Amino acid sequence: MILDRLRRKKNLIIQGPPGTGKTWLAKRLAYALMGRHDDGKVRAVQFHPNLSYEDFIRGWRPAGDGNLTLVDGPFMEMINAAKKDPNSNYVVVIEEINRGNAAQIFGEMLTLLEADKRTPDAALELTYKRSNDERVYIPENLYVIGTMNIADRSLALVDLALRRRFAFIELEPTFGKPWRDWCLKHGVNNEELDEIEKRINELNKKISEDANLGRQFRIGHSYVTPSSEEDTSDARKWFREVVETEIGPLLNEYWFDKLDEARKARESLLEGF
Repeated sequence: MILDRLRRKKNLIIQGPPGTGKTWLAKRLAYALMGRHDDGKVRAVQFHPNLSYEDFIRGWRPAGDGNLTLVDGPFMEMINAAKKDPNSNYVVVIEEINRGNAAQIFGEMLTLLEADKRTPDAALELTYKRSNDERVYIPENLYVIGTMNIADRSLALVDLALRRRFAFIELEPTFGKPWRDWCLKHGVNNEELDEIEKRINELNKKISEDANLGRQFRIGHSYVTPSSEEDTSDARKWFREVVETEIGPLLNEYWFDKLDEARKARESLLEGF
């Protein structure tokens, strides 16, 4: 279903609480869309408050000779690559897409992103043209996948222009069979997994019921999913370290005005474990 929506809409945003695997899924969707693992056709970009149209699309940059030269940003580079290779799919992955000013960064590309404007007939002039007759359009084989952390208090609501042009899917903290199989493979036994799942679910219930937080602040499963490089021979020690260095500091931010609440939540995670 998600892949079908991406194919039809051309643009997709994956949103969810921290630690739910948004970036991981974005890359896997890109590979699935291409039918193979090809990093040469995927470009990852991080949006941030200082990112501009000149950085992302095209702008003037200083050259080695002291003059200014017109340089294409990553999005224009991907447009040109996709046009030269129409039989392949290309994907731009935008991390934290709501951290930047979408209207400022995309400029006229906001219009061209729409699925029904992916033709030469819909081409527009860019703010910085290479020639008087230059017109640009986004080809049908270029897709955009964004990720969005909906728990970040510092971010405004997503730009309504993005709402209309992107399909949205939401990820949930999920402790199912794939999570369990992965952890078992990396040395965490069933008894320990039962305890970890129970404790994180209890914490997420507490967070969901807090009037100042809510479901979007829940703790994602990736916090308690060991990487291939992590030493989980002592799974209880590994879990305690995750709580002390990752989940605990996050809880302190959640309950920054009620640190005693954060301390109790952290202690509940570790009690008797």
